[in-house]
Amino acid sequence: MKNFHYVIWKEGRWFVARSLEVEVASQGKTRKEAVENLHEALELYFEDEKKPAIAKIEQPRLHSFSLALNA
Repeated sequence: MKNFHYVIWKEGRWFVARSLEVEVASQGKTRKEAVENLHEALELYFEDEKKPAIAKIEQPRLHSFSLALNA
């Protein structure tokens, strides 16, 4: 059994859930649905992996900074 960390945010009408350990993301109409879909996507991702490469994430923290863009 392996614990996974994820971040979740709203993008338009959808919630997006993204794993921090592997590059897997999913979406749903609700936060709960997005997380359930991420859980399923991770199960499918690891289904055929004999020795999966999983990053070790310790004490994740969310930070932000501003960046000037030429838009």
